[in-house]
Amino acid sequence: MKKIILSAAFLALAGLTTVKATEVKNNVPVVAYQDSTTKTPVELKDLPEAVQKTLQSEPVKAWTPTEAFLVTNADKTSYYLINVKKEAETGSLKIDKDGKVVQ
Repeated sequence: MKKIILSAAFLALAGLTTVKATEVKNNVPVVAYQDSTTKTPVELKDLPEAVQKTLQSEPVKAWTPTEAFLVTNADKTSYYLINVKKEAETGSLKIDKDGKVVQ
């Protein structure tokens, strides 16, 4: 009898403590923009003469170029992305086809 009363009390208590959760409907639009920038590998020896001269200029010649890429943006502008290394440090330079450093 004791078990029946205890079970009934437990069921009554469980019935009173139901969760009243409602689904939150908060529509947030997700917009994804496709990046139409292309990055094409270029051999270091195939870089334009102006870019090679810039790499041999004074502030840059302490760094050794390791790899180069031709980066073309959606607006048809392009530049050369050149990864450089100096001892343990690494970095990259952006140089346009005329040999000017791009920020």
